[in-house]
Amino acid sequence: MTGGVVNLRQARKARERAAKKAEADENAARFGRTKGQKAREERDAARARAALDGHRLTPDDEA
Repeated sequence: MTGGVVNLRQARKARERAAKKAEADENAARFGRTKGQKAREERDAARARAALDGHRLTPDDEA
């Protein structure tokens, strides 16, 4: 008749783990970035800050 005995506690925990994994995968797809993407964005931001600071006028340059 049945396939065997099912431990309800283990089945409940497995179901909860699967739900958390599905939520984590959804969040990773929505918000996640790879380590390389984060590093590239930080490099680009640092380069932009340096370029902006390079164009800044100092009090000596204004006269």
